[in-house]
Amino acid sequence: MAEKPQPVRVLYCGVCGLPAEYCEFGPDFDKCKPWLRQNAPHLYPDLLNDAKEKDVDKAAEQLQAVGISGAGDGGGEGSSANSGIRIILSIGFGKSDPVPNEKQEVVIEKIVRNKRKCVTVVKGLELFGIKLSDASKKLGKKFATGASVVKGPTDKEQIDVQGDIAYDIVEFLTETWPDVPESAIFFIEDGRKVAAA
Repeated sequence: MAEKPQPVRVLYCGVCGLPAEYCEFGPDFDKCKPWLRQNAPHLYPDLLNDAKEKDVDKAAEQLQAVGISGAGDGGGEGSSANSGIRIILSIGFGKSDPVPNEKQEVVIEKIVRNKRKCVTVVKGLELFGIKLSDASKKLGKKFATGASVVKGPTDKEQIDVQGDIAYDIVEFLTETWPDVPESAIFFIEDGRKVAAA
């Protein structure tokens, strides 16, 4: 007579609820890693090696940080910690130095696609403190067309409006946002910048 098969004992992850063998395919494997290191190290031996390497790297960073901050003014322990803070703060403020002001102007360009379709591109509204998402909604409602915020070729955001609304848009912009003077609105025609006024 054959032996009865014994039921298989499955270890379920305490984080995601999947069997521990399948945690790596789950939605939040990074959250499961600490639990797996502690409860199922035999299933993922690489996790233990990674954890040891990270601990070594973390300790090296801490030693290096102490060495850098201690080189400040040579005082006691308290002064070395303070000098380290000063170093970090001065680096942080250095990154936020003001960028040279860009010229505040709105540039409107009509781009023709497929001989009949065209898109009106509006650039520079954000320089006047206007949220581009709100502006695109208002433009879409006013001209009953599609309008969206996209990244242009220079990685700056711009508004693409479907259709040729280039000359109607100037009046709408100056009425809706009084901060945008008509003298700051320009058209791109034949590769040249032309004032709208």
